[in-house]
Amino acid sequence: MNSSGNTGAYATAQNFTPAKTKTMKKLEDLLLLGNPQLYERSEPVSETELPLVMSWVVDLHNVMEEIRAKYGFGRGIAAPQLGIMKRLIYINTDMPLIIINPEITGSSSEMFEVWDDCMCLPNLLVRVRRHRSLTLRYLDENWQEQEWFVEDDLAELVQHEYDHLDGILCTMRAIDGKSFKWRR
Repeated sequence: MNSSGNTGAYATAQNFTPAKTKTMKKLEDLLLLGNPQLYERSEPVSETELPLVMSWVVDLHNVMEEIRAKYGFGRGIAAPQLGIMKRLIYINTDMPLIIINPEITGSSSEMFEVWDDCMCLPNLLVRVRRHRSLTLRYLDENWQEQEWFVEDDLAELVQHEYDHLDGILCTMRAIDGKSFKWRR
C-alpha cells in the first residue's frame, strides 16, 4: 500500500512504449463538449482486450501531457474522452495509475463543492458537489483486482473520470445555472 492508500500496482515508465504500427492520438482527437460520444455509456474492457490497454494508455498519457502543456491542468483522463468507448481511466498525479472497469463501492455522505475543470471543455469551470471520500474497486494493468480509498481532491478526480465512463459531464452536475465561469 502506498501513501495515498492505493493497494494497486502503478504503471511503470517502460509500459509507455508506443506501438509502432498504430497512429497515436493527439490533442485534436480529444472529444469536445457537444460531441454525442461523450454522452454514451462505455463498455467494460474484456480480458481479451488487455493487450490493447497499454496502447490506449499511451494515447491517454500523451493527450493529457498536451493538455498540461497548452492549458496548465490535467491529472486524469478517461478513455471515452478520446473516443475509446471502454471503462478505462488513466490518472497521473505523482505516479501513473491505470484503472480498468472501476466500480465505486462506497462513498461518504459528506459532500463538498469544487470548481471542476475538464479537458473536453478546457476553458470552462463548473461548480459541482462531490462526495468527500470513496472506495474504488478496479482491475490494474495486470488484470489484478485492486481497491483504493480516496478523499478530497483525489475523490473529486475519481468521480469526475468515473462520470465520463457513464456519459456524464461535469456540466450535467452543475449546482445551478450560475455554476459556470471562464478559466482565466
